[in-house]
Amino acid sequence: MKNKKIIRKNHAVAGVIEALLMVALVSIVISMIQLIYIPDIMEQREAEHMDQVSNQFSTIKSMMEMQAITNSSAPISTMLTLGSRELPYFITARSFGEASVQDSSESSISIDGANPGDQYFYELTAIKYQASNAYFVDQTYILEGGGIIIEQSNGEPVMRVDPSITVENGSIIKIRFNLPIVVGIPGKNLTSGFGKCFIRTNWSEGSTDIIESVGVDTINISTQYPNAWNESLYGMLGDNVNYDEGESYVKISKIDLRPIYLYLDYYYIYVQIGYGWIK
Repeated sequence: MKNKKIIRKNHAVAGVIEALLMVALVSIVISMIQLIYIPDIMEQREAEHMDQVSNQFSTIKSMMEMQAITNSSAPISTMLTLGSRELPYFITARSFGEASVQDSSESSISIDGANPGDQYFYELTAIKYQASNAYFVDQTYILEGGGIIIEQSNGEPVMRVDPSITVENGSIIKIRFNLPIVVGIPGKNLTSGFGKCFIRTNWSEGSTDIIESVGVDTINISTQYPNAWNESLYGMLGDNVNYDEGESYVKISKIDLRPIYLYLDYYYIYVQIGYGWIK
């Protein structure tokens, strides 16, 4: 009988094992990227988006002030980015945002003159953007009374850009205040999503109230962000006036015999949010 030799070939088996190991290695690398690096990248993207919104709000503020200076009723559109998209090929979440016009009478500015019965009242309105981030802290931007306020879940709201207020300190404290009053158009005062939208503004009318003679007794600002207003006013007025801050207001008044003169230029700005234009 002839002896038969059995030759085993393991080359195919080794190839399959090598392919499985490569797949496992790639899966481990992708998982590490997904769990460790992607959240940091997305957080940075959302932080950059918040910086972009801050710059866009500054542009809206500048456009409104330019319209007031020129008394131009021609509409101006400013882009606002509501959210940021997810990364391709990875499991990520996109961020969303909501833009709205806050023109209710809950916030206001009331002024009591030194003469009894001498009172003034103005609406304190706002354009508000609220972010819903997946990785970065949620932030809210509020363009109120000409100032830009930023609020987030941790910490007090702060005034990122001061209102258009100039102060002259001397024997008389002179305050000049340019106050925009935004008016939303029904059906065009709210939008949300993750894309881009347009904020259209146009000047309507304005006037100036001058309170001098015997001056101002108190200026009371009713707002949801008293801390932001208080810090901003203190930065401009310093220790020349008295401050009183509550849960929903900040009030300034005379601290010595020097009178407070107020020159308040207020103007109405019609605001439409989103595509299209309603005359």
